[in-house]
Amino acid sequence: MANPTDLPAAATWARLQTFIAVYDGGSVRVAAESLHVTPPAVSAAISALESALGVPLFTKAGRGIVPTDAGDIFASYVHKLLGLLVEASGAVHDADRGRVRIGAVATASEYVLPPLIASFAREHPHVELSLSVLPRDELFALAADHHVDVVLAGRPPRGSGLITRARRPNRLLLVGRPGLEGDPLTTPWLLTAVGSGTRDTTLSLLNRLQAAPPLLTLGTSGAVVAAARQGLGVTLVHEEAVRGQVASGELTTYPLAGTPLDRPWHLCTSAEPTSATRLFVRHVSNQESVGEAGFHTRDRPKG
Repeated sequence: MANPTDLPAAATWARLQTFIAVYDGGSVRVAAESLHVTPPAVSAAISALESALGVPLFTKAGRGIVPTDAGDIFASYVHKLLGLLVEASGAVHDADRGRVRIGAVATASEYVLPPLIASFAREHPHVELSLSVLPRDELFALAADHHVDVVLAGRPPRGSGLITRARRPNRLLLVGRPGLEGDPLTTPWLLTAVGSGTRDTTLSLLNRLQAAPPLLTLGTSGAVVAAARQGLGVTLVHEEAVRGQVASGELTTYPLAGTPLDRPWHLCTSAEPTSATRLFVRHVSNQESVGEAGFHTRDRPKG
């Protein structure tokens, strides 16, 4: 039986990173290539962790390996540990020389964030900024594991531990090419990828309306809007993503019960954000600094 005191000595930063590389990559060879080490070095790191834990973390499956139940459990902790360590390395610095890891859904990254990041970078040039653009569910999972510091998306799920620090108004409109004939509920509806908050909202709306139009999944918001411009159907989309096309007449809004939908953008952090993260939130909520692009901090609902 493993001694609990064995793990702290065995669980070095390098070994934990190696474990996650194997876990995420699904093979020792893939992990070795990503870490630029030899496969025997990867195997030795995993063996050291397994010896300290007293349980196998992976098992053979065909020509590859898969995590055991213990491996899955251990991975959930290691993801958080590595995220916290990176967060801690930025948190020890003064706010104006720290690090802010931003996560945003695609539409927000294209239409909401650019002026905010540009303004923040001008005023705080020594803060290290990074941006991850992913579907909403993946972003909230990364935030819960401390791999991003602030998320710009829809409302965080209840029980996530994330807190909305600021919000910005946003609406979802039903749009399509001008001149489409017939009931919008019989026209093909264009959807973003699985995991997208807009997709979930669209399907929920159709369910409430007891409608079953043809559905076409196109992945990204940009692809969906482009398809709508070509007349392939209608789509529920963030107003900011199509404001220009609606103004130019390339797209038009179509009336439908329940729309437009108010879906404000939420700027979310953990319960204890770093000083640099708090600085970022304050900046993007300061109307004098960012003008109409800014968020507001009134009525902050918890996730």
